[in-house]
Amino acid sequence: MYRFLLTRQWVCLTLIGLVLVPAMIELGFWQFHRHERRVEQNALIARNLDAKPVPVTELTSPGHRVPRSDYWRGVVATGTFDTAGEVVVRRRTDSDERVGYHVLTPLVLGDGRVVMVNRGWVPSATDPTAFPEVPAPPRGEITVTGRLKADETTKASGIKDLAGLPPRQVMLINSEQQAKLLGREVLGGYLELTGPEPAGNLPKPVHSPDHDSIGAHMAYAIQWWLFTTAVPIGWVILVRRELRDRREAASKEAAGAARAAEPAGSTDAGATGAAGAAGTEEPKEPATA
Repeated sequence: MYRFLLTRQWVCLTLIGLVLVPAMIELGFWQFHRHERRVEQNALIARNLDAKPVPVTELTSPGHRVPRSDYWRGVVATGTFDTAGEVVVRRRTDSDERVGYHVLTPLVLGDGRVVMVNRGWVPSATDPTAFPEVPAPPRGEITVTGRLKADETTKASGIKDLAGLPPRQVMLINSEQQAKLLGREVLGGYLELTGPEPAGNLPKPVHSPDHDSIGAHMAYAIQWWLFTTAVPIGWVILVRRELRDRREAASKEAAGAARAAEPAGSTDAGATGAAGAAGTEEPKEPATA
């Protein structure tokens, strides 16, 4: 009855189902783990944003790699902005998704070391090879506050570090690169400026990281797991439908064979009856002269 399951078509279909089930289970767990990481990251961002700011030198130093636990941590730094070492970071967007630059300005601390400060976003220049118009930072010694961020790398950000860029333009915010350009000791990571606010509208401060949305990862996980249950259910439905179609085909074939055999039997019976009738007919009297 179920020998059709051994045909090539059904063997292939069954194997595909056996491959899909664990694959979709794994995809569901992948989305679930992404949901967990997003929830954990949101909690980390909220915790670090709410923490009391500390001196930047307490969390980083030259060559230091900022750990994830310190991302977005509030820090303060006192020093003097060095506009001669200022660069812009290409292909950055503001909160309205407009493409422009981030302004990266060295802040020289009292001990001579430097922390790189991302002062915010400015629009692109008409000539992409020219240095854009950037409002000057406050002069003299100043205390700034901001969020501590880790050095950007191509591997972590996906941004290619292109060569041959116009002067004073970079692709990544990286303390090691800036240390080579400035010839100074630069603290690891950088500071994303939150205060004081610029006198004008520019540079436009980098917006706070989103830590309210959790995305649709959990919904995707549930979707994959529902698809997993649909595979065996669908397989059973297809088997039952195939079995029903085969039974119906067999019934029709048997009925057709019966109808094909019925006329031949009826003819033989009619012929036999006629012959019998002829044999029992009474003899006629001979004709007299």
